[in-house]
Amino acid sequence: MPGYTADKDAIVKRLKRIEGQVRGLQRMVEDDTYCIDVITQVSATTKALQSVALLLLEDHLGHCVAHAMVEGGDVADHKIKEASEAVARLVKS
Repeated sequence: MPGYTADKDAIVKRLKRIEGQVRGLQRMVEDDTYCIDVITQVSATTKALQSVALLLLEDHLGHCVAHAMVEGGDVADHKIKEASEAVARLVKS
């Protein structure tokens, strides 16, 4: 069971809001909205996605990684490496 299960409804709600933001961006471009205004909205959408990613990461650490640490051994090492790689991807984005 994924670590985010308890927050699933909130995450889906956020993603639907982000979907609306992306549709709004498309309309802005179709309507020839001023570049800086579109960029501002892209930034807001990006921050919203990053917020979802951080929530998912927090849930992953608190659930999946925590359980793997109790189990120990290779499972724990794998989960820690996996989480570290996810953090690196978030930092690069």
